[in-house]
Amino acid sequence: MTLIERFLKYVNIPSASNAGSDTIPSTPEQLALAKVLADDLLAIGVKDARVDEFGYVYGSIPANCEGQPSIGLIAHLDVVDDVPCAPMNARVVKNYDGGAIELGHGYTLDPAEFGRLKALVGKDLIVTDGSTILGADDKAGVAEIIELAHRLLTHPEIRHGDVKIAFTPDEEIGGGAEKLDIKAFGADFAYTVDGGELGGLEYENFNAAGARVDFHGVNIHPGSAKDRMKNAALIAVEFASLLPAAETPAHTENYEGFYHLNHIEGAEESASVSYIIRDHDRARFEARKKQFAACVDFINARYGEGTAALAMKDSYYNMREIMEKHMDVVNRALDAFRACGVEPFVVPIRGGTDGARLSWRGLPCPNLPTGGMNGHGRHECACVQEMEAMVDVLTEIVRAK
Repeated sequence: MTLIERFLKYVNIPSASNAGSDTIPSTPEQLALAKVLADDLLAIGVKDARVDEFGYVYGSIPANCEGQPSIGLIAHLDVVDDVPCAPMNARVVKNYDGGAIELGHGYTLDPAEFGRLKALVGKDLIVTDGSTILGADDKAGVAEIIELAHRLLTHPEIRHGDVKIAFTPDEEIGGGAEKLDIKAFGADFAYTVDGGELGGLEYENFNAAGARVDFHGVNIHPGSAKDRMKNAALIAVEFASLLPAAETPAHTENYEGFYHLNHIEGAEESASVSYIIRDHDRARFEARKKQFAACVDFINARYGEGTAALAMKDSYYNMREIMEKHMDVVNRALDAFRACGVEPFVVPIRGGTDGARLSWRGLPCPNLPTGGMNGHGRHECACVQEMEAMVDVLTEIVRAK
């Protein structure tokens, strides 16, 4: 089975996670995919491949030489659940000509909108029919790691230390690193294979928090509501207007933080808003949380104590604080790119990865690309040649030094 055959097999297995679930993994579909991957690892000779009680897939390839570190490679099972992931109708566009690709269902992959396509002229792209996401985030990473494992097991002349493999559930809902057994995993350091453009290396990410504000109103018949009604829905809108209008994802880039309203609902008697709060700089992150809380205090001062109730929780922190102490791990990946003829570039993650939490848990874990692009939407695609190149890069990373 080729790398691309593996990838197309995996994207055809639905595996969306569900933030509303209280189980791990959050959906049975992820567990089904985990079992398929464990079977595939066993089939290529990864003798200890297994699925644990939480749906994590583990496996390892023993060292064939001495004096090398134990290196972990990690990808995630789940895809986002806010765009359909099935039925999957993926196809390969051979020798991309640089024009717009009509996906179907009213969707077009156009280089005028998605500029990275301009660098992929002449390459082969994997796309959908516009009715679903592709799932390259992160089944491209899964397929590349399994292809690497197959290469190492069939080419014993490639000298390497222990290679540890893990596929995690629920990364898209922030739970991917929670139950990974770092001690049993046994890696000295690791890499998540969960990025985008070939050459991109990420070892810093947002500090992140989630916040929910519940608004409590008083509903009175509108005919007699003067000076008596307290409309929770309108108060929720007013609260949203207190936050800086330009500090949203649609108006920020690179290291700029934001407040992102990702859910709002309500009526006169009750309403709620949910936000994610992000910033790369820890001090600015803490300042953002204070500003958010101050807006809640303003609402309560204006409409009465108890009108707005805040629940806020940190999600993850910038891994750079950890990775700056382990730059040898970063440099190993940079050297691997160059050895494969790829000029690397370092970019900040405008989000988070399993690697952020794992780094803070004691396992240094920067993020590598997969060759995918436009994740989380129907325009998602993957470049065949970049995926193949990533298998070469992974080979160089684990190769004995």
